[in-house]
Amino acid sequence: MTTIATTQTNQEILKAICLIDKTITSPAQGLPEELFLCVSRLTPLVNVDLLIRNQQGKILLTWRDDEIFGQGWHIPGGCLRLGESFGERILAVSENELGAQAVFAPTPLAIYETVDNTRPSRTHHISLLFECKLIGPPDQKREYVKASPQAGAWAWHSVCPTKLLQPAYRSWFQETSLLVRE
Repeated sequence: MTTIATTQTNQEILKAICLIDKTITSPAQGLPEELFLCVSRLTPLVNVDLLIRNQQGKILLTWRDDEIFGQGWHIPGGCLRLGESFGERILAVSENELGAQAVFAPTPLAIYETVDNTRPSRTHHISLLFECKLIGPPDQKREYVKASPQAGAWAWHSVCPTKLLQPAYRSWFQETSLLVRE
């Protein structure tokens, strides 16, 4: 009986995979949200994070507000797409999150692995932190002004904010003396 059930389950999985293969014509362009979340429940995600400092040594952070990670400041970053290089994702992140292009040092400053099994998806990340420089200023329309931050807003920080969504970077900031704790 177990063999029949296993065979039926495998056939159902194969049918689902065939449907996904027919539906997703270009995974390099990204996946539909439901499929991306499913994949993130099955395998670690690799992402790049952009450490951007201004001439005063302040670090550029963006405000995030979503149901998976919650509200808080984070280092701009994003998950790699299939066939995409680190440089291509860094450029896409800088344009999408900051409205500016960036150049980067090819060797990561730090590599972190985070696992948070309390979340329903996006639980396991391997993050590479790259030192970046913006080519031109970030989009002024997205700049955080002293009110409640909105999703996608950016601001320069000289201290590590209390609401930093990437705990591994809090300790890295302290170890490297880049930012003091708020």
